[in-house]
Parts: sequence; C-alpha cells; structure tokens
Amino acid sequence: MPSSSPSAGAAVLWCNLGSPAAPTAAAVRPYLAQFLGDPRVVEIPRAAWLPILHGIILRVRPAKSAAKYATVWTPQGSPLAVHTEAQSRLLGEGLARAGHGQVQVLHAMRYGEPSVETRLQQLADAGIHRVLVLQAYPQYSGTTTASMVDAVNAWCGQARRVPELRFVADYHDDPAYIDALARSVERHWQAHGRGAMLVMSFHGIPARNIKLGDPYEQQCLRTAELLAARLGLPADAWRATFQSRFGAAEWLQPYTEPTLRELAKQGLKSVDVMCPGFPADCLETLEEIAMEAREAFLESGGEAFHYIPCLNEDADWMAALTQLAERHLQGWPTRAG
Repeated sequence: MPSSSPSAGAAVLWCNLGSPAAPTAAAVRPYLAQFLGDPRVVEIPRAAWLPILHGIILRVRPAKSAAKYATVWTPQGSPLAVHTEAQSRLLGEGLARAGHGQVQVLHAMRYGEPSVETRLQQLADAGIHRVLVLQAYPQYSGTTTASMVDAVNAWCGQARRVPELRFVADYHDDPAYIDALARSVERHWQAHGRGAMLVMSFHGIPARNIKLGDPYEQQCLRTAELLAARLGLPADAWRATFQSRFGAAEWLQPYTEPTLRELAKQGLKSVDVMCPGFPADCLETLEEIAMEAREAFLESGGEAFHYIPCLNEDADWMAALTQLAERHLQGWPTRAG
C-alpha cells in the first residue's frame, strides 16, 4: 500500500459479484443469505420475502448450490474469485506500464470476501481518497451495478472522510470490449471449427425490472448486435438469450436452455455458446452453460456443443479494461513525480 500523504494518488476498485468461501453448504448459506437478502436482487417487500428466505430457501438451497459449486471448484478456489483477483493484478500492471504508477488496484466482492467495505477502509487507511469503482458488469442493471453503488454508499455513510468517488455505469458498447469478445470467438473458431449458430447467453433479470426503467435488456441486445456485426454474422446465425432464472416470475426471454433444446429439435446439429456479460468464468457459465446447457442440447438431438470461455485474463480484454480505467481516471494524480 502507498504511504498516507496528501499527494497520494488514486485507486481502482475492480468489483465483482462474489463467491462462497468453499463449496460446502456451511459456506454457501451466509453467501446466499447476503445475496438473496439484498433488496436490489429480490424486489419483494421485506416482510413477505425474509421469512421465505430464512425459513425455506436457506434450509434447502445451500446444499444444492454447494454441490454445483463443487463441480467447478479449482485447487485455487472459486473460478470467479481466482479470475477476478488475477484481472485486478493485470489491470494494475497495465496501468503501471501506461505510466499510471500512482494508481492502486484492488479487487472487491459485493457478497463475500474481500468485501467492498473492507477494501474502502484499506484505501482510506493508506491515505488514498480518490476511488474509481469499476465493475465486472458490462451491462447496467439495478440488481448488480446499482447494488454495488449501494455497498459503497453504505460504507461512506459511516466514514469520517468520504473519498472522491467515480463510478463506471456500463461499457456494453465499448469498441475495445466488443473487439476483445470478437477476437476470443475468432480464436475459438480457428482452434475448434465453427458451429452453425452462435448463442450469446446473458444473465437474466425479472421482466418487471425492465418495465420499471432498467436498461439491462436493451444493453445486452446492443452488445449482441455489435458483436454479431463485428463477426460478420447474418441474422439467422446468432441468438441472444437469457439464463439463470430464479423463482416463478417471468424473466427476460428467450430463456437459454429452452432455446437450445428447440434449436436442436429443429435440426440444428452444432452450436457455439458464449456469455458476453460475464467477464470471468463462474458457476453460471461453467456449470449452467458448459455442463447443463450442453446436456440439454445434446439430449434434444444436437451433436456438437462448444462453449467459448469468458474473457478471463485474455490480453485483448485486459488492454480494453486498462483503456477504460484510464479514461475514467483522467484529471486525478495517477503519475509519479
């Protein structure tokens, strides 16, 4: 950490959703309690929702979720946690190479550890009072982006000295981000061949959220359109879908797994599937898509399912992220001397 001083530079807080500490029911339970207890995530009146959450869901779901986490856990830990930490380190190195030696880069999680509150306090203790909050959510949603802002503001509400803050709302149409996605697809095609259809699966949210003004669906579709255009795909060669539905309410459609089943039943034999809204591979991409969705497609008559990994520590992506951070750091003392 830089020493505390009036001339201390700035920091970038690279934020992601979070992960349980271990693939066990005991570790998943508090993580789910924090996640599903967030009013931004589940917009049901607290008096109605919390008894359901604590009386039913947290008694059953942790064991089931833990079993899923166990299928993707690595010796280093949760894939999301491993990739997010690595991205933070590489972002710091990229900024340093670009001359921004006075910028401290830390990663933080909305749920679980290292928490947003812990990281902000570390920066305050080090005398850094300019913080760029950069999130691993290319498309804006109240359920994710705004929730992270809530966490930052909650810490500020008890801080004696509130830092100067900047938030990046989204980068769904950032040319370098789109180009990094396109290059990852092109490399996959060069190595494994090209499927008959490219399915871009985004995390879903309740349809009601869109009616209330959330721009998420529009931004996801714009990302998909820009990526398809960059790849030169005709309209009948790609689909944008939404995954990870939770509860009985209507979520954004078309749903990913039913779409894949229907495509297979219609005679589609090969498909490539990617998750452009996830900068790091995680449970939702590795288990839900690369395992469950694959099985659904093959069971329904498909013959070849290829999952295209998330950007993770891809060099093009890290360069794009570095450029994004540089733009939003302008005007702050980021250079030594």
